[in-house]
Amino acid sequence: MVDDKNKGTPLSEEELQELVASSDSGARSPAGEVGLFLAAVAVIWSLFQVVLASPVANYVLPGDVINNSRQIHLAFAIFLAFTAYPALRTSPRHHIPVQDWVMAIAGAGIAMYGYIFYQKIVDAGGLADNSDKWFALAGLVLLFEAARRALGPAMAIIATIFLAYVFFGSSGWVPEVIRWKGASLQKAMSHMWITSEGVFGIALGVSTKFVFLFVLFGALLDKAGAGNYFIKMAFGALGHLRGGPAKAAVVGSAATGLISGSSIANVVTTGTFTIPLMKRVGFSSEKAGAVEVASSVNGQIMPPVMGAAAFLMVEYVGISYVDVIRHAFLPAAISYMALVYIVHLEAVKSNMPTLGSRVVSLGKTIGGMAAFFAGFAALCYGVKFPVGWVVALVPEGAGWVLAALIFTAYAALLWLAAQTADLEPDDPNAPDVELPVVGEIYKSGLYFLLPIVVLVYFLMIEQKSPGLSAFWATALLFVILLTQRPLKAMFRGQSETADAFRAGVADLVQGLIDGARNMIGIGLATATAGVIVGTVTLTGVGQVMADLVEFLSGGNLIIMLVMVGLLSLVLGMGLPTTANYIVVSSLMAGVVVELGAQSGLIVPLIAVHLFVFYFGIMADVTPPVGLASFAAAAVSGGDAIRTGFTAFFYSLRTVALPFVFIFNTDLLLIDVTWAQGILVAVVASVAILVFTAGTMGWFLTRSRLYESVALVLVSFVLFRPDFFMDRIQPPFERVAPAALEQALDRAHPGAELRVVVSGPDFDTGEIKETTLLLAVEGEGAGAERLDGFGLLLMEEGDAVKMDEPMFGSPFSEALSSFDFYGDDPVVLKSVKAPADQLPKEILFVPALALLGLIAYLQSARARQEKGVPA
Repeated sequence: MVDDKNKGTPLSEEELQELVASSDSGARSPAGEVGLFLAAVAVIWSLFQVVLASPVANYVLPGDVINNSRQIHLAFAIFLAFTAYPALRTSPRHHIPVQDWVMAIAGAGIAMYGYIFYQKIVDAGGLADNSDKWFALAGLVLLFEAARRALGPAMAIIATIFLAYVFFGSSGWVPEVIRWKGASLQKAMSHMWITSEGVFGIALGVSTKFVFLFVLFGALLDKAGAGNYFIKMAFGALGHLRGGPAKAAVVGSAATGLISGSSIANVVTTGTFTIPLMKRVGFSSEKAGAVEVASSVNGQIMPPVMGAAAFLMVEYVGISYVDVIRHAFLPAAISYMALVYIVHLEAVKSNMPTLGSRVVSLGKTIGGMAAFFAGFAALCYGVKFPVGWVVALVPEGAGWVLAALIFTAYAALLWLAAQTADLEPDDPNAPDVELPVVGEIYKSGLYFLLPIVVLVYFLMIEQKSPGLSAFWATALLFVILLTQRPLKAMFRGQSETADAFRAGVADLVQGLIDGARNMIGIGLATATAGVIVGTVTLTGVGQVMADLVEFLSGGNLIIMLVMVGLLSLVLGMGLPTTANYIVVSSLMAGVVVELGAQSGLIVPLIAVHLFVFYFGIMADVTPPVGLASFAAAAVSGGDAIRTGFTAFFYSLRTVALPFVFIFNTDLLLIDVTWAQGILVAVVASVAILVFTAGTMGWFLTRSRLYESVALVLVSFVLFRPDFFMDRIQPPFERVAPAALEQALDRAHPGAELRVVVSGPDFDTGEIKETTLLLAVEGEGAGAERLDGFGLLLMEEGDAVKMDEPMFGSPFSEALSSFDFYGDDPVVLKSVKAPADQLPKEILFVPALALLGLIAYLQSARARQEKGVPA
């Protein structure tokens, strides 16, 4: 607890909305004709993006518009940034100064430069001429200023530093370790603005193609009333349990996190209701705010959107969207599970009262929620069967038949919703809190699940592109927003259908405006981060970073990962999640993979990207910046710094999980069967709950120090059984390098051999090492398998020298940094073949036995504390 003098006064609803607007969608809302004009621009941007993602885009949009959609996307973002975000705190909020109009128009015009002068740039081979370079430089200056307004100064400052490095990297004051030859203004501007290597690179392309549609989908779903419905359902299911408001806050924030890309908006949206109720049952202002912060920020790691990072990972890692979701799902799910358990332990430790008089069974609640999610998953999967029948029966008109069936289902669910009153937000400060009854309210919003089912079906079952999937889900939301009010009025026998339709149109327009304004920051973040990515590709600083990190970490992989995590955290203090992920993954993902290989650890690229992403989102929690913590403190009236540190403590599992899945990729469901995946999910769930109990100092009763240590040890064994098994029975046996062919001949399909290659670095000439993973597939002799890997070996005495791998062979890129033509040869240093090893899962038995012993000791002590005979 903190002293009252350190606490603030909770902000009013109007002040809270101003807080969200100033950080997410722009604090300036001019009235009159100017306000209508800006609203029209936002609506046009949203409609343009919807058409661009639609199947008819190639028919209704000119080819040059589609080819230059990134430029148009950025033009809208820059224009709205200068008109929606004031330059300074003292700048006017209700009208737009002339200079802002000038910068808005100029910025949008220069963003469109590549579209307007497309043919000229193509004829020049993508190289900037004298006039191009000055326009490009002006565009960068305006982009940085727009980013400063929308995202804060950190993004613009970091991008400026990287751009300065491009120009002045050869200067004497630049440390020699990162010095490079520098670039002319013309070359730099070509790279950063004219080509697709910099501002208009992959990140802005992802923002244009995918992210906008998902942000718009969330804005429309929230405008339809789904956010309030999810919160009501969470409170109906969990609000009456001990610590129920906090548990409901976690589940409600997880649900709204699916439709909100902003942790700050999530905190304010759900926190205005959850935080007062948490305080009411005994949570301090700081703890109530911290629960809301931890659950809201974790909404960024929940598939399918993941704060837009999921779509960037598709491009950067080179795997499908479905694979990204599969790898990211389990860590996110168990992280939320742990947060619910944290809240439960806080409530039990403080013996908090329950809200209301209704008695609710925890077992029935958990069973009901599990049944709901299982049913929802089964529905998403099962839809493919009737869809298949319709396509088989009427292949030509299947689309129209399916649309009619969806509308019929929607009308039926809407009729069901019309039988109950519309849900209104509750007052958490009312003298008597009547929490909703799930059995009475669930019918009022079942139709909100339809667009989510459509989205999941197209993404996961049909495996369509994220943009097309979001388009169909968004199109259904257009129908819902336009028709839900008039149809409900009609089903209820009311006569105000015309007024209801007008209200629906107003909801749709406002949703389009909200979606566009919520995208300003993301569009600018991805564009500005493109400057940093462009610097990495132009200067080769990525390799320098690898050398620097290796030097600072002494080659120790754990120290290197801690450094990368801290870098993500520090950068994230000033950058939004998306930009932070782009920057750190561009700089560090390759470094972790390369140095991991040098240390003998083969780290999948997706694991590294998720590692960086998890630490990046923690910056929204961590003081001194921690914007989500400040937002929660504004709602609760608590101390912002104390709230932030408490939220960081609650988020310890979000810090620990990345280290786990770097070393145990089973947690990311990489190369596991269905049966193994189920076992991993069950064991990981137990492990995260045990870890939570160990760090919270409470299991069945208050834990003694040695019990807390033992619980953390148990969780470590459950998460990393291979750590101990590898010390009991080494997983590999050493093979002479000259015997590699024979080892491959003996290897069974599915076996993995590890080969350490040593040789001179192409750039520095220094001897370095890397580890290759030879995954044996199919039957064949050792020589055939060796040829399949493209490795060219030559035995000279005891040494096995390597020639440069054939171009396009599996390891040609991995070995491209070695100098195969220098004085020192590249050699095969060591070979490790799989050894017979007991299943690592056998260590679950002693770990669970120790857990059972702790449970027995604590249950006996708990009975004594209650005065019950043992």
